[in-house]
Amino acid sequence: MILAGGKIYEQTEQERILEGLEEEIAATLAGEELDREVVINAADAFGEKIRRGDYDKIIREAVSEKAEEYIAKAAAMMSREALEMRIKSELGNDIGEREICPPFGVKRAKLRLYPLGVLFHIAAGNMEGLPAFSVLEGLLTGNVNILKLPRADGGLTVEIFREMIKTEPRLKKYVYIFDTPSTDITAMEKMAAAANGIAVWGGDEAVRVVRRLAKPGVRLIEWGHKLGFAYISGYEDKERELSALAEHIISTKQLLCSSCQVIFIDTEDMGETEKFCEEFLPYLERAAEKDNVRDIGATAEISLKMYSDELEKAIGAGTEKKVYRGKNCSAVSTVSTTACGGGLELSYMHGNCLVKPLRENDIVKVLRKSKEYLQTAGLICERDRRERLEMLLIKAGVCRVMGAGNMSEEIIGGSHDGEFGLRRYMRMVTEARG
Repeated sequence: MILAGGKIYEQTEQERILEGLEEEIAATLAGEELDREVVINAADAFGEKIRRGDYDKIIREAVSEKAEEYIAKAAAMMSREALEMRIKSELGNDIGEREICPPFGVKRAKLRLYPLGVLFHIAAGNMEGLPAFSVLEGLLTGNVNILKLPRADGGLTVEIFREMIKTEPRLKKYVYIFDTPSTDITAMEKMAAAANGIAVWGGDEAVRVVRRLAKPGVRLIEWGHKLGFAYISGYEDKERELSALAEHIISTKQLLCSSCQVIFIDTEDMGETEKFCEEFLPYLERAAEKDNVRDIGATAEISLKMYSDELEKAIGAGTEKKVYRGKNCSAVSTVSTTACGGGLELSYMHGNCLVKPLRENDIVKVLRKSKEYLQTAGLICERDRRERLEMLLIKAGVCRVMGAGNMSEEIIGGSHDGEFGLRRYMRMVTEARG
């Protein structure tokens, strides 16, 4: 399914649409700029319809689980209040024209933010609605948007923009959505050729492919996969904090960039990590019991990974691991037998966390080995130690320090991976006359 010019086309029309894409885009860019207020009005109107329940059926069919959470989040993020706050927070004083007066008699000039022009979005499927939010960011910054859907989208993004275009037809020239498989490199090359910037959401391999697609000079906006973790150095309210961490691990299934993969304990004693696993397992089990969704395929995959690790241990390879198995979850105490095994890594996911020792004095040294994957840390500690530990985590490269229970909470107006997305989708133009 393809959405172009506000109309739905079959996949067989892809080649024809791509052949005429550059001509259509050039005509759009030569016309009037897309008024940001038009986008905000359309998004806010759609968000209001979501709040009224007009799209409950469509969303529930497209979103695999926890549709209520998605509906509430989508309605909030598309509201006028949220969008205006993002614009103020991310673009701030750069909105509008401003004059600069250089010293030493150099002529005055004017600066103004303009859209990059055309954004090619390559979205990941680990978060429902992510493709739609990425395109919405492109519209807020006045860009023409080309979106390659992830395999797991389920038609939700096309429905969102088809409905928004019905409300505001002026958006139709700014949204092109293709349900193109990642194996169709020829089609992706044509999409990339039209772009001033490419926003890629995904893992290392996806980013590598996009770097090969992009022409020199095209801005690459990489939102690569990240690995979240928790760091524990004492407690303020142990029962509450461990319950919140367990519920976060279970509710996110550890599938998000901000999800907790590893729990680091401020110790060098492996006995302490094993003791923590024994203590934490009941919290995980209680959280898993409240979560009724079970993924048989994920369970099988986890069992295979654990079995593979046990085989590696038997032959003396890899990392020493002691698994504390619970019902639909586990805590895995690990000790490194390799140079890098003691740092951040991907867990088994789906309620199966890794637990490792990491002394405060080693935070920066150890975490910097994973600097390209750092994003969110969930910090549990005594109140008087929080400021120092926060600063060590930030120096290591973390860009979000949260409470352990709200590691994946979206903060409207906050940064993403340490950067403002809207700012990356624009360019600063200098105008000097005379």
